[in-house]
Amino acid sequence: MKIGELARITNCTPDTIRFYEKEGLIPPAARTDANYRTYDETHVERLRLIRNCRELDMTHEEVRALLQATQAHSPSCCAINALVDAHIHHVGTRIDELIRLRDQLNALRKKCRGEQVTDTCGIMHELTSRKTPGRKQKKTHLA
Repeated sequence: MKIGELARITNCTPDTIRFYEKEGLIPPAARTDANYRTYDETHVERLRLIRNCRELDMTHEEVRALLQATQAHSPSCCAINALVDAHIHHVGTRIDELIRLRDQLNALRKKCRGEQVTDTCGIMHELTSRKTPGRKQKKTHLA
């Protein structure tokens, strides 16, 4: 099948398919005499796996780890379980962060009651007078 059909079947764009191929997440496509990419059922399955993992907010590195665990033909799925457990922990951590963010926004919202002119808005006063936080270290749930 050509890239357009694969894109339609897997609900992604041809650019996304090319990107995943370039990143090594899907195997390289065979080429026709006219140099068109041709795909088969293996590509459909792999793209479905990737798309479903991305829907679960897994990173490309996590997808790679799942693929490596699958390709290792291990008699046990312990590595896959461990990866999903780690992702569950990451999601829990992110939920906690979002709850703290919501609480901060609710506290900020309470700084302004009713309709006031912008100059006396408690929210704006808080945002402009509060000390600026230090730079956050970029973090990821991957080691």
